[in-house]
Amino acid sequence: MNYFVGLDVSMEETAYCARNAEGRILGQGKTVTDPDAIAVALARFGRPTRVVLETGRMANWLHRQLIARDLPAVCVDARQAHAVLSQMPNKTDANDAAMLAELARTGFYRAVRVKSEAAQSMRALLKARELVLRQRIDLDNTIRGLLTSMGIRLPEGPRRWADRVELALEANEALALALRPLLRLRGDLARSLAELTRRLLTEAWGSDLCRRLMGVPGVGAITAYAFLATIDDPTRFTHSRSVGAYVGLTSKRYQSGEVDYTGRITRRGDGMLRTLLFEAASSLITRAGGGGALREWGLRLRAKVGHKKASVALARKLGVILHRMWVDGTEFRVA
Repeated sequence: MNYFVGLDVSMEETAYCARNAEGRILGQGKTVTDPDAIAVALARFGRPTRVVLETGRMANWLHRQLIARDLPAVCVDARQAHAVLSQMPNKTDANDAAMLAELARTGFYRAVRVKSEAAQSMRALLKARELVLRQRIDLDNTIRGLLTSMGIRLPEGPRRWADRVELALEANEALALALRPLLRLRGDLARSLAELTRRLLTEAWGSDLCRRLMGVPGVGAITAYAFLATIDDPTRFTHSRSVGAYVGLTSKRYQSGEVDYTGRITRRGDGMLRTLLFEAASSLITRAGGGGALREWGLRLRAKVGHKKASVALARKLGVILHRMWVDGTEFRVA
């Protein structure tokens, strides 16, 4: 018998609902969020035709585990699912699971690709480094702001910024009581950042594919590593130009009646990779020498539309080039 299952997943419990091909509910309930427990709960209905769950914190792990247990799991875009789930007057886990089961039955959903465990591990390293870097920048800005508010200027002399701050604090003991703990925290963050960066660079330089992608002008180890971690499987894109849309580097369009205009980029998809590609494109345009025809194209475009728009266009082109090199197994050649 064909039946379809919706799973509303939370950290501790997962609500499930099973519908037959006609839409009648065969059974529903809750079980612990464990793939074995879910498989046991669904076994009483037989083997499901389709199991649908939303994207979320546990979706990648649970999807892989259900597939490993021979359950035909499909992960759907949570934004699309929300549009359907919001039609229910009462928001409950049971109702969400029932509506997800209806999505599974009708096929009215957009499946998203679940990243591999290796790609998730790579992204964990990137995210950890990004977090520490952002916290260190925030801490530096806080220390600068507090010093400036007291009219304190950093003295010349020591090369290390932290040592200059220490010298500046010698004349203001009250402020030193507040800032010295921040300086110690900054030192810990700097050491953690250096450790994460070393680990990331070691993995990037140890990958033949990463080193090949780093042959593209402007693309460094972190950008190449992030590209591999985010794309994961290049065959998911039929056309290389789709990479730009995937990371939100294509223009938004609004058309209704006589109104039709093109806006700024969509900013959909992975923000980290979008930022890294933009930085790579910007550095390629601004640095002196190198880049060949790719840089010349960016410079001509900058003269027409300005630096920011030219960097966005060049970032989109870099994404296309990197994907094509990955698929074809080719090296970058400077024209």
